[in-house]
Amino acid sequence: MKEIYLIRHCKAAGQEPKTVLTEEGALQAEQLVEFFGSLSIDYIVSSPFTRAIASIEPLANIRQLKIHLDERLTERVLSSENLNDWLEQLKTTYEDYDKRLIGGETSREARQRGVSVIDEVISMPIRRAIVVTHGNLMSLILQHYTGNFGFEDWLALSNPDIFKLTYEEASGTLSASREAIAGQ
Repeated sequence: MKEIYLIRHCKAAGQEPKTVLTEEGALQAEQLVEFFGSLSIDYIVSSPFTRAIASIEPLANIRQLKIHLDERLTERVLSSENLNDWLEQLKTTYEDYDKRLIGGETSREARQRGVSVIDEVISMPIRRAIVVTHGNLMSLILQHYTGNFGFEDWLALSNPDIFKLTYEEASGTLSASREAIAGQ
C-alpha cells in the first residue's frame, strides 16, 4: 500500500507565481508540520510556485527532505485574459472538459499533467509521499480518481487542504479521503 498526501497550498497573498504566504498561511505551514507528526515521509514534490514551496518547506526542513519541483503541478491557466466572469467561466470547464478559453488550457489537459505526477509517484519505490499543488489542479486530479469531484467541491476547498490517496498495489485501485488539520 502507498499513501500520497495531496495538499493545496496554504493561504497566500495572491495568485502570481512568486506570491508569498500570508501571516496566517505561514502559521498553517507550521500546522502541516504538526499534522504529519512522526509519520514517515519518503518523498516531497511541489509546484514551483513560491506559495506551494513555502507551504511544505517547514516540514521538509525539519525532516531534512528535498523538495522536488515539478512544473506539472503549477496552477491551471484558465485564460491569458482578465475575465470579469472568471468564476462562471471556470464552472463551465467542469461541465465541458475540452472547453478552451483564450490562452488557457482545458480541464482535460490540466488533469492529464497533474495525474501524470501522481502516476509517477505511484511507480516509485516509496511508501509515503507528499504532493503540493493548487486548488483547481487538485480538484481535477481528485475528479480523475474519484469520478465525482466537481465545481462545488472545488469551491469547498480550503487553504490548505489535504487529501490522502491510498493506492492498493495488489488490486491497482486508488481511493481518496479528506484529512483534517488542527484548526479546520
